[in-house]
Amino acid sequence: MRRLTTIAAATAALLVAMSGFAGAQTSGAQVSVVHGVPGLTVDVYVNGELTLEGFDTGDVAGPLDLPAGSYDLAVTAAGDSVDNAVLTATADVTDGLNASVVAHLQEDGTPTLTVFVNDTSSIGPGNGRLTARHTAAAPTVDILLADGTPVAENLTNPNEAIANVLATTYTAGIAPAGAGVDGFVAGPLELEVPEGTNRIVYAIGSLDDGSFDLVIQDVSGLGSAPAAVPSGSGDLAAGGINLWLVVVAAAAALVFAGSARVAFARNRR
Repeated sequence: MRRLTTIAAATAALLVAMSGFAGAQTSGAQVSVVHGVPGLTVDVYVNGELTLEGFDTGDVAGPLDLPAGSYDLAVTAAGDSVDNAVLTATADVTDGLNASVVAHLQEDGTPTLTVFVNDTSSIGPGNGRLTARHTAAAPTVDILLADGTPVAENLTNPNEAIANVLATTYTAGIAPAGAGVDGFVAGPLELEVPEGTNRIVYAIGSLDDGSFDLVIQDVSGLGSAPAAVPSGSGDLAAGGINLWLVVVAAAAALVFAGSARVAFARNRR
């Protein structure tokens, strides 16, 4: 009971923190959720109805335009009844949010939640944007092209590196800081950066247990208008209330992982 109470309080704190981002935006909540905690699958209910089923590691959900309002949410273990919810909460949704919420592991393997503000500024013709986010149980890393050219150096969890680059396909990998291309723990692999798109690459999982992996989220439509609307790579059931449901699903992942610590990284460029 104490653990559930703590997680419920953490969820409330998350919603308050997210509301804080709204003041800097104009209208329309735009939020995506990335599931980067290995081995956890949950179902999410809104107002007693199953809305998000089987939210699993590596999934990206969103973004949605979410109208302001208050929603009753419940989270269960995958396949369980809403009567056996391990977490219930009421979410008050506000306008103006543009962010990605990531359930992931800290460097020491402790699960947490981090909020990243997505860069949706306009991108020049012929270019794309590459965002690398370190959200894995791994030490400080370098992201390198296959020839050793650094894309990002000394990237720590839970931080990001952002660069506007030529829209093309790159061959790159991830290595412990200073290890060079011979130390790649992911890659080399081909990574396309589409024109007018912010391609966000998350390092998730753990090096120690072999679950280290990469997840990609796209924020597209940035080449034609500065105020373009982000689009994600995940699939969602229809309806505006799914998004905050997913936020609570990410919090539920912490229940199953046995952690009550919540960390937020507010990265705005």
